Amino acid sequence: MKNIFLLLLFLSFQTFAQQKAPIPQRETVETQNRAIRMDVPLTNSIRRAFEAGTRDFSGKPGPNYWQLETDFTIKASLNPSNQTITGSEKILIHNSSPDDLGQIVLRLDHNVFRGDVPRGTSVPAENTEGMIVTSIKIDGKVVDLNPAPSRRNDPPTLKATGLKSTIATISLLDPIKAGSTAELEIEWNTKLPGGENGRGHRMTQRFDSTLFQPTQWFPRLAKYDDLRGWETSLYLGPAEFFNNFGKFDVSITVPAGWIVSGTGVLQNPEEVLTPSARQRLAMVLNSDEEITIVSEAEKGPGKSTLDGKTLTWRFVADKVNDFAWATSDRFIWKATRAMIPGKGPIPIHEVFIPERARFFESALTRTRHALEFYSELWAPYPFPHLTLQDGPSAGMEYPMVINSNQGAADHETAHQWWPMMLGTNETRYGWMDEGFNQYMNILSSASSRKVAYNLDGLGQSYGRISGSEDEAPLMWSANDAGPGYGFQTYQKTPLMLSMLGGIVGDEAVINAMKKYTDSWAFKHPSPWDYIFFMNNALGQNLEWFWYYWLFTTESVEGSIENVSSNQGKTVVTVKQAGEMPSPVVLKVEFEAEGPAIKSIANSKMIDDTTVEVTWPVSVWFDGNRTFDAVMEFGDRKIKKITLDPHGRFPDKNTSDNVWEWK
Repeated sequence: MKNIFLLLLFLSFQTFAQQKAPIPQRETVETQNRAIRMDVPLTNSIRRAFEAGTRDFSGKPGPNYWQLETDFTIKASLNPSNQTITGSEKILIHNSSPDDLGQIVLRLDHNVFRGDVPRGTSVPAENTEGMIVTSIKIDGKVVDLNPAPSRRNDPPTLKATGLKSTIATISLLDPIKAGSTAELEIEWNTKLPGGENGRGHRMTQRFDSTLFQPTQWFPRLAKYDDLRGWETSLYLGPAEFFNNFGKFDVSITVPAGWIVSGTGVLQNPEEVLTPSARQRLAMVLNSDEEITIVSEAEKGPGKSTLDGKTLTWRFVADKVNDFAWATSDRFIWKATRAMIPGKGPIPIHEVFIPERARFFESALTRTRHALEFYSELWAPYPFPHLTLQDGPSAGMEYPMVINSNQGAADHETAHQWWPMMLGTNETRYGWMDEGFNQYMNILSSASSRKVAYNLDGLGQSYGRISGSEDEAPLMWSANDAGPGYGFQTYQKTPLMLSMLGGIVGDEAVINAMKKYTDSWAFKHPSPWDYIFFMNNALGQNLEWFWYYWLFTTESVEGSIENVSSNQGKTVVTVKQAGEMPSPVVLKVEFEAEGPAIKSIANSKMIDDTTVEVTWPVSVWFDGNRTFDAVMEFGDRKIKKITLDPHGRFPDKNTSDNVWEWK
């Protein structure tokens, strides 16, 4: 017992001494060692999904995966004189979740045009009264739109709150049971903002009173999923959306003489189009020629459309996550076709006003290339048509329609794959939408110019940006990314995929993403689904890679610190000053003459005097910042060694990546 007491006393004294010993202060920018993290964080939301079996480490939808779907029937009319849409809608809510829903969350995005709501960097063209909801019913029961302030002991009531915000909540008396359906009816009106002062996409939705380009123009059900339940992020302007898939049946009444384009297939051409327009439309799929459906000379009731006072255009779209449209009394309407692999021809339409015709001269050609290229790259275009709509927003996407001219035609067309086919949460993870898009735009641009794509240099260039305090990590909510939103959401992902291609090969990355597209078509993948799917498809654990690119703003900062040669053995000391590790890739250039160059296991010959040698990223997992790359090529003299010759790994200063014999 005495010995035990003495031992405990000694250990206590030792612990006290250790606590009193000073911890060395940091005195240098660069630490001697680094801790390499080799796994990705699993937040509460993805842990819940794993526990429920809706998602798993395969990266594919789990055995218990589910998603809400919403079917819309909308009747809307536009009054050009007061620039107002008045509408009514029925939303059939399919509660495929295992949860009884005690509330419904609505997205009222047009309330961003009110002067008393939070906004990001976007500036509306004008302040309006926002989306004015005049009636809500749930399964025929009237919802109180103006409830008195609640008190602790008040009985529950069927009420709506937040109707002047971009997020509103309906508190239900009778929950929508798991596996059941409910019908939500809403009546509303909203003015479309116009003018010269708008800044940001979707902030200006008309040219005077002659062209209207409505977007987020009707009350929508917020997304409810297995990760977080209701998505309640406010609409602030810059960040985009996360919507339910479903069917839309939309009837839009406008004055006669106004052409309407939109998501879905026009159901009643004989009720709105002239016989000559219908005849021309019938010819579109027969050739690659551009056919004018309605010309500049055909303007007004009885010429651009059938005669009358007003006409109602009805569109139906299935398996889509939004609906957008445009209308003008001055639209020129042209069309051509694209050939979709395994599907055949589909029409491409464009509508524009005469004074902006120069912006549409090559729009159909560019869109055709994009549709055909991306159909081969990822998956066949899934929708029955695509339409380019002129208007103040010249770069925005919705199912089957893009608010774009030729300038952004390729980029906006690419959005038909994400988020219109893979319904990613753009509000939080914009990189899975805009970032993937920017990557595929690089591939498409090369194809359109008939040259090989080249992703060299992109990954390396991130080193010049890494460390900026304005940059939010990719996994930081895009809605809250602040001044770094553009880089975080659009520009960083191609740099990340450039590095990934530098590790596994660009074609391997493309093939893996093709399989990912197939697995998650018309579903809602999360970042973790993408991470684990790509790991499995590429056949290796890349969690270290995803951690540094998605959850940090770190870089590699590689350099050649020393080179020594002796009796046919060359040792290159490579250093990584950054926190992100990477494989070591060296390009070794030899003199033209000399003994034969011996082959080593981790090398490949580029030409007769050039060898590329690679060591895996695991050489850094011990935490050291230097690695001795040993090469035994024999006695042929080396004249130059280059670290990261393809420019794939983030590095601010590349001048220390080259060693030359002097």
